[in-house]
Amino acid sequence: MHSPETSDEAAALRVALRVRETMLADDHASRALGIDIAEVAPGRALARMRVRRDMLNGFGICHGGLITTLADTAFAYACNSGNHVTVAAGISVDFVAPAHEGDELSASCEQRTQQARTGVYDVVVRNQHGHTVALMRGRSHRLKGRQVFATGEPGPQS
Repeated sequence: MHSPETSDEAAALRVALRVRETMLADDHASRALGIDIAEVAPGRALARMRVRRDMLNGFGICHGGLITTLADTAFAYACNSGNHVTVAAGISVDFVAPAHEGDELSASCEQRTQQARTGVYDVVVRNQHGHTVALMRGRSHRLKGRQVFATGEPGPQS
């Protein structure tokens, strides 16, 4: 027999997985950059990207904007995981180490707080050796009454 909490957790995970499927269908930016949404769960996501030659800047390291895009992508999937259409209200990124051609970067995002329509999320970008490349904090804003996928029920109000 399953406890109600376990059942609720399983239902929330099913929603997060369906959100990933729905978002991926039209996520042309992630597809173009080779970003894989490896994991999703309520308030969490893991995105991965291999650094290609066309992602290098004039110093031969991965362009910071592309590292930020990877982090922002994990943030997007994490903050939409509850089927509330949610957009970024702001981000702050700190680059702590370079990424090089061939590196496998992973961006792990976790919700820190969700109050009404505003959330705060932290993202850590690491290379294949587990070394931290960048840290990002994102603030999210839920759009009132909008769902990522239709459930047949009225959209979330907050």
